[in-house]
Amino acid sequence: MASDSFAFQSAEQGANSPLDKIGENESPYLLLDKGLQFRITENVNALYNFEFEKAERGFKVMQYQYPDHPLPYFLMGLSTWWKIAPDVENKRYDDLFIKQMDVVIEKAKKMLDKDPGNKEAAFFLAGAYGFQGRLLSERKSWTKATFAGKNALKYLNMSKGEEELNPELLLGDALFNYFSVWIPENYPILKPVVALFPKGDKALGLKQLEDVAQNAFYARVEAQYFLFRLYASEEKQPYKALAITEYLHTKFPNNPYFHRSYARHLYTVGRITESKEQSEEILRRIDEKWTGYEANSGRYAAFYLAQYYDRVNDRANAKKYYLQTLSYGEESESQESGYYLYSLIALGKMANEDKNKAQAKEYFNKVKKYAKRKHPAHKEARDYIKKNKL
Repeated sequence: MASDSFAFQSAEQGANSPLDKIGENESPYLLLDKGLQFRITENVNALYNFEFEKAERGFKVMQYQYPDHPLPYFLMGLSTWWKIAPDVENKRYDDLFIKQMDVVIEKAKKMLDKDPGNKEAAFFLAGAYGFQGRLLSERKSWTKATFAGKNALKYLNMSKGEEELNPELLLGDALFNYFSVWIPENYPILKPVVALFPKGDKALGLKQLEDVAQNAFYARVEAQYFLFRLYASEEKQPYKALAITEYLHTKFPNNPYFHRSYARHLYTVGRITESKEQSEEILRRIDEKWTGYEANSGRYAAFYLAQYYDRVNDRANAKKYYLQTLSYGEESESQESGYYLYSLIALGKMANEDKNKAQAKEYFNKVKKYAKRKHPAHKEARDYIKKNKL
């Protein structure tokens, strides 16, 4: 089983946690307060399991207890982020999220003014600016995103070097090491910004992320999130990505992002029957209006089902789910996504096989309309139209 190869601890760390080596009162940092971690474990788990009311009740109590510390405000913002995560195109939480992270920044800066060497304050500033940058880049607000990214890198650099203290703060080192190399490789426009900081080390960053994913409390799931995405895309290690998403879906079964990621990685490694089963469950939950299950997850699930039925030569069901992929894609405004484009191609081929050339041409012209010219789907559509004289 994949989960055996990536045996994460749960958030209920128990008496033998590596963090127990740090005495509860030995650190001035609230991040490392073990008693607090124990008290809010249920709330943190509730956040990632999409039980937002339960999670936020606990974070509000924390805000009352620690009104001047950024931690409870950061957790409240993290709760809002996970309302955005299943469908980043949905902008209804944008203003709230940006304001919540502004509060974190304000409180962390006050901490840093009192103690310029406070690594915890730098960690929260890096995190808050980093999250703002992620959202602003999704919104293609490049100037604001670059400013936020520059600040995140600055405070990441300040929070570095605490690996001997705690894996929470090691997340800063890990992200800095990996992304200070990855960013200029993938976003040349930010190369001059990154050049201002020390050179990173991607391999070390990945190793540090694994450490955080195993041993941190607050940063664990975020590290796992980064890890499975990196293993799937940048590092080309799909089985490692699958192992992490299997763990996350098992641990947080109501999280739609982890659920569809698990279905996706099952599909990627060829476990298509299991992917089909997870996809059917995703569509059922969308129909039943489970929290966070919406058209974007439906687009994924419908495509995997279409592919399953295509492979077993059940043409009627394949067509049904390709059409459903289009429907979900249009609802989530994801017409440029690969799943939408390849569903159009599959439906176009079916229409051509049924001697309905007009409909086939319509599907392939839609591919040309929505795909960028360099996209392989665009070339496939052009070639098919030419070859079949559509």
